[in-house]
Amino acid sequence: MKIVIAGGAGYLGKLLTEYYRKKKENKIYILTRTQQLNVENVNYVQWDGKTKGYWTKLLENTDVLINLTGKSVNCRYTAKNKAEIYASRLESTSVLCEVIQGLKFPPKVFIQSSSATIYRHSEDTLMTEADGEIGIDFSMDVCKKWEQIFNAFELPKTKKIITRTSIVVGGKGGAFPIMKRMTKLGLGGKQGNGKQYISWISEQDYVNAIDFLLYQESGIYNLCVPNPIQNVAFQKELRKKLKVPFGLPSPKWMLKIGARFIGTETELLLKSRNVYPKKLLDLGFKFQTDNFYEFKM
Repeated sequence: MKIVIAGGAGYLGKLLTEYYRKKKENKIYILTRTQQLNVENVNYVQWDGKTKGYWTKLLENTDVLINLTGKSVNCRYTAKNKAEIYASRLESTSVLCEVIQGLKFPPKVFIQSSSATIYRHSEDTLMTEADGEIGIDFSMDVCKKWEQIFNAFELPKTKKIITRTSIVVGGKGGAFPIMKRMTKLGLGGKQGNGKQYISWISEQDYVNAIDFLLYQESGIYNLCVPNPIQNVAFQKELRKKLKVPFGLPSPKWMLKIGARFIGTETELLLKSRNVYPKKLLDLGFKFQTDNFYEFKM
């Protein structure tokens, strides 16, 4: 296949690149703001995520386009950072769709990243694609506008898929290494009241799910295990896996101080993401690991 991954130099992009590059007949093109040397069947192409350039030619006759572009939300929500979070997502999605509209042979499949944080804080109800309740705050609004831009473009020759991805758990990046480090330092107790749910997916199941969706119908899909776990149970199991005998609890006020100190927001730890992958399961997708107790580190 010919695969183009916009924003592919980040954590999730690297997972997908590693997965698809194993088949030498695949040709992979990474759209990235930082120039890198090509390696075997992986080619890095510079773009700014908002304007057209020579990279547009790559999208002609492409089998799969995956858009992962966006400034990390692991930061303080200052006015400047909020503006960059919006712009990096909306501008990149818009310019990709505009380019596709003008192609004679556009990508067969366009997978657009979104986030499971689009759903409201929920400790009582599982959020499915059809029945999930979308609330009102900064993070939810970012996701809503992200998807709105994507859905605003008619791309009749291209299958359009939105992935509402939960926390990807593994050792290669994202939030999980930070969680492990905090636990090893003795800070692995419950966070806040500990009742908030964590929806997650393993690295292997994430790439398997993306590959599975290449052959499904257009639509929105939750990418998470069917068994979200409450924070207090997650932290206890993480301590067990890391062989750490104790973990100090972190009340909300302490997390607020710590978040300010390390330059992030407490929402990443305190929001209850109680999400369910109904459509994946209905289509027969099989998770290699579907609960945290079986997850091997």
